Amino acid sequence: MRTVRAAVAGIVALGLALTGCTGSAEPPPPTPESTAAALAAGLTSGDLSRMPFDGSTPEAATAALGTVVAAIKDISRTVTVVKVVDKTSAGTNAARTVAATLQWTWDVSPTDADWSYTTEAKLVLNPDKTWHVQWSPTMIEPKLDATERFTVERVQGRRGEILGAGGEVLAGQRDVYQVGIDKGRVSAAEASTSAAALATLMGIDPTAYTQTVAASGAKQFVVAITLRTTDPRIAGKTAAVQAIPGAVAISGTATLGPTATFARAILGTVGPATAEIVQRSGGRISATDTVGLSGLQQRYDGYLSGTPGLKIKATGTTGGTAVSRPLFSQDPIPGKPLSITLDLLAQEAAEESLAASSVPATLVAIRPSTGEVVAAANSPTAQGALATTGRAAPGSTFKIVSSLALLRAGLTPDSPVQCTPTTVVDGRSFKNYDDYPADRIGTISLRHALANSCNTAFISQHATVDQNALADAAAALGFGVDFDLGLPAFVGSIPRTATATEHAASFIGQAKVEASALAMATVVASIVKGSAVVPRIVERTADLRATGASSANPAATSVSSGSAAPSTGDSGSAAPSPSAPASVAPTAPPAPAVPLTAAEAEALRSMMGSVVTEGSGRVLADVGVGGAKTGTAEYGADSPPQTHAWMVASKGDLAVAVYVETGQSGSRTAAPLLKAFLQRWTG
Repeated sequence: MRTVRAAVAGIVALGLALTGCTGSAEPPPPTPESTAAALAAGLTSGDLSRMPFDGSTPEAATAALGTVVAAIKDISRTVTVVKVVDKTSAGTNAARTVAATLQWTWDVSPTDADWSYTTEAKLVLNPDKTWHVQWSPTMIEPKLDATERFTVERVQGRRGEILGAGGEVLAGQRDVYQVGIDKGRVSAAEASTSAAALATLMGIDPTAYTQTVAASGAKQFVVAITLRTTDPRIAGKTAAVQAIPGAVAISGTATLGPTATFARAILGTVGPATAEIVQRSGGRISATDTVGLSGLQQRYDGYLSGTPGLKIKATGTTGGTAVSRPLFSQDPIPGKPLSITLDLLAQEAAEESLAASSVPATLVAIRPSTGEVVAAANSPTAQGALATTGRAAPGSTFKIVSSLALLRAGLTPDSPVQCTPTTVVDGRSFKNYDDYPADRIGTISLRHALANSCNTAFISQHATVDQNALADAAAALGFGVDFDLGLPAFVGSIPRTATATEHAASFIGQAKVEASALAMATVVASIVKGSAVVPRIVERTADLRATGASSANPAATSVSSGSAAPSTGDSGSAAPSPSAPASVAPTAPPAPAVPLTAAEAEALRSMMGSVVTEGSGRVLADVGVGGAKTGTAEYGADSPPQTHAWMVASKGDLAVAVYVETGQSGSRTAAPLLKAFLQRWTG
């Protein structure tokens, strides 16, 4: 056993000795080709710390490279070796020298239009048999000198216009004046005095603007207001502006609507990119860019803004004077126009009709035949996109939906129902509105119950139709259905489960039933058309469907609803997160579980016609309205509670809904606004 062990030990020892000899063998010396390849890799990564240099150190060369390319360091680059050629002078004792041709490729665009060029690096063989690189800025760019650095200018293309019905420009480049104080022209004391005077002249808050001017840089131009050149606040008044020390009106262009208020909540605004927007854009947006900040301008920013161009220059000094030479340029690709359904004249008429409202009010008008939203207006007192995103109890306008549910349960427009002064459900008392006509108390037809808006007649039928069937009826009229309209919107909400009192109150559009003017206009449009209407604002063009563009700052863009549409999960559609841009083209909703039939639609049209001929909608009879419904809904904790006022109507191929946050009644508060709209715009 000892002999075997000794033999094995000897073999192992010999193996280890041989391994040790093999491991100590030195690697072959670097070749000019391997040195050039290492240089190319270092120029690509920006790290030259492992490269041997003549005329510089690895640290200094790395720093010099970083300084030259700093302005475009975020643009991906690749450096490769094209060839290595011996440049040693024949018949001399000079060191062996080679020239390495380097191919630089900068990925300046998502297209194939890269910036490519070649440079040359000189390599010299040292006495220690290693190759050293002779440092020169020309290995970065062929003509680069020691003073030059790359500079870049990002050039935005012309922003796409937002086009309305008939191709009318609703948002596009318009001539403007930027009015403000140039602090470089006046002293600090004069700047404050002039700021107050200019603010007063322009009709803005003098205190706020004076504070802004005071907080700005010593030589800064501080914009007070940007006005269209046709704005009466500046038209013909530039001399008055210039008479104020330091005040100037600079002409230019800006992406604006026809007026300062025109569909502002829908179209949105355009302005300088914020730091947050730049950070979330994944490199698509630069701090110098102008981007959509709200509305459609924000949702479709990538589509409207196009692709920016670039101008790269080498900038240095010659004789103490700054000079630049062009290296690369790429023209911007203009943004594409976004087509929407808003009608210029209809929107103007809607806004004019709401202009005098002292409380928040909205109006939405839809073409039933196409689903086109031709107007979506808010009063000056309304906040945000109330017309399309508001949430309020629809009150008696929802009796249209309740009527459909009762028709499906076997009632007809002429079926008798009991209209009593009050009725009690599960201990809760319900009554009619204060001015309900006394001669319509008692046994009346379902038609007359709708025409005169008898609350108790509908509530008394709560056992005839369950909450789920009521929600199905709503969905058949396009109410409470989830889909993506192309901008933030709310098309109604009705829960599929409810307590007894909630179910009873749902029949008259109270409890947990909520709607926007868009939702109720959709209900009327569906009745006119005879099938569930899908409202449209953004046209789903082929370009829009094909593009991968996304928003600069994605917000909630889907239509939000309750559970009128059958659902296995939570109601409403999820909004995209800031890091997950929304899809661009809007999407259609699923078909309702129980679609509207032609007979049902005809019955509802007939019943709504009675509202105009003999009921609470008579005020609209002289403007050609074919069907209507008033609505009043209590809200708040006051005693007596305040009331929302609603009015919905149809006229030919037009469905209109008006909502007033606080009003006396639908016929007295909302109807005059709807009537004014129809008188201003005939369609």
